[in-house]
Amino acid sequence: MPLELLLALVAGGISAIAVILHLSGRSERAVLTTETARKAWLRHCPGDSIRDVLPAAGGHAALVAAQSGPGLVWAFGADTVARHLHAAAVSPSPAGLRFDFKDFSAPALSLALTGTERAHWQALIAAAAQEAV
Repeated sequence: MPLELLLALVAGGISAIAVILHLSGRSERAVLTTETARKAWLRHCPGDSIRDVLPAAGGHAALVAAQSGPGLVWAFGADTVARHLHAAAVSPSPAGLRFDFKDFSAPALSLALTGTERAHWQALIAAAAQEAV
């Protein structure tokens, strides 16, 4: 089989799979409620005890107060990612907050939050950091 034909078949197949996934709704971003964020955190950190969950107004992230310390769960496509905030540097950004993790698999995250949410989240994260010390 000529290489040009093989490349066309592979590119066409990948494109068809992407279109089918999109049309079937599997490319939608996960929406996090208190309950779905709690389940996502426990999936990433099994056995942890959760004290409180605060979803963002946009529904694509949630701040978690757990026994192991504060954490963040956010949507990554249809799946979620969760990280502890122990070593993360949190700073304000024009759209919300920026989290710089010391983790090569998730080095940074810019999270869109309203002004009120940003201030509330910063206060909660700072209080959790003080509690940990």
